[in-house]
Amino acid sequence: MGGKGAIIVAMLCLWALSATTEAVAMEEEPGLMMNFYKDTCPQAEDIIREQVKLLYKRHKNTAFSWLRNIFHDCAVESCDASLLLDSTRRELGEKEHDRSFGLRNFRYIEEIKEALERECPGVVSCSDILVLSAREGIEAVGGPHIPLKTGRRDGRKSRTDMLESYLPDHNESISVVLEKFKSIGIDTPGLVALLGSHSVGRTHCVKLVHRLYPEVDPSLNPDHVPHMLHKCPDSIPDPKAVQYVRNDRGTPMVLDNNYYRNILDNKGLLLVDHQLAHDKRTRPIVKKMAKDQAYFFKEFTRAIQILSENNPLTGSKGEIRKQCNLANKIH
Repeated sequence: MGGKGAIIVAMLCLWALSATTEAVAMEEEPGLMMNFYKDTCPQAEDIIREQVKLLYKRHKNTAFSWLRNIFHDCAVESCDASLLLDSTRRELGEKEHDRSFGLRNFRYIEEIKEALERECPGVVSCSDILVLSAREGIEAVGGPHIPLKTGRRDGRKSRTDMLESYLPDHNESISVVLEKFKSIGIDTPGLVALLGSHSVGRTHCVKLVHRLYPEVDPSLNPDHVPHMLHKCPDSIPDPKAVQYVRNDRGTPMVLDNNYYRNILDNKGLLLVDHQLAHDKRTRPIVKKMAKDQAYFFKEFTRAIQILSENNPLTGSKGEIRKQCNLANKIH
């Protein structure tokens, strides 16, 4: 064989080796999958489920926190638990941003992490804990069981500078809200279903006084206004004061389609709730969900699945944090 032939053979061998290496790498990094921890930590999902149940018995509002966490983390570029990182000297944590107002109970994520670390040290990511605790929280308040994939890894930096680009504000137009959800793959029925989360929990007066003072928003149901004024007596409420209005006075602790009946009756607390019920793009879906809880749950399930799979870190990307509020130290 001539020198040229030998070079060609060598190049073909290198190409074959490179292709094999890539194929092996692809096999090693399969991405998200159902029961990702079945071999490395078989009890992982059961431990998270039990911890969420115990915490919910002690503190009912934890369920609402789990639900908000998945939205505030996964909607901002990647589902990688960046939300959980504390502020550093160089960087403000996402938890401290105005868009995260009212988020709390992060210490309970650490309790779940500690329980998992006792069983399987260094195996289960904080981003998977965040997503699976949301699923269990949804069930705790009467929502559907949602099959979710696992295998996420944790990011190392906060995305505080991006929050306003990704997270809609409660005063933004429904067009902006639709566009922001569309950018992460959630369509109009999915958006309407996700806002059904406003069926549970409560809204701080800070977020709704502009609809009460200096004049009451005429689009509010007049029968609902006295209750709102009673709960929010100050035109400039103290953000640290316990001044809240229940999102749904009828079934405040149950994730159900009562929210849609309320907003059609002009009892939505936030401007986005009112717009959802009256915009021509969303009103027909709101009316359908108000009549059909199974349809609401179907679309809610689909939207949570899409949200939970938004641009995750998998394989060799990211890390498995030792503590959910701190990135690992690099030695």
